[in-house]
Amino acid sequence: MHRDLPEVIAEVTAAFEDYERALVANDVAAILGFFTADAVRFGVNDRQAGIEEQARWRRAQAALPPGRHLKDTRIQGYGHSTAVVTTLFGYPGSGVLGRQSQTWVRLPEGWRIVTAHVSEPTGQPT
Repeated sequence: MHRDLPEVIAEVTAAFEDYERALVANDVAAILGFFTADAVRFGVNDRQAGIEEQARWRRAQAALPPGRHLKDTRIQGYGHSTAVVTTLFGYPGSGVLGRQSQTWVRLPEGWRIVTAHVSEPTGQPT
């Protein structure tokens, strides 16, 4: 298996950056478009199995606080059709860095998230 093919890393980087822009803008329709219909997402205090549960949850959520920043984002490619993205995220004035991971798969419609996990440990310094 080929690891970290340059074209895979470039494509997933672009998709992840588009996802992050949609997340920061609270563009629910765009956010949902990055997930497969059966994707599972584990959040800080929530869990969604499937796009319908995620749609209900996302529509009920407030926008993210302003100033979200990412740190140590890593994209690892596995073959031509799978990649894992991990990153830390934080907000101004907070001493906590959250963690985010996503598994992306290349499908006929493009790169999509099949699993995602978000956690925010308490007391973790930035």
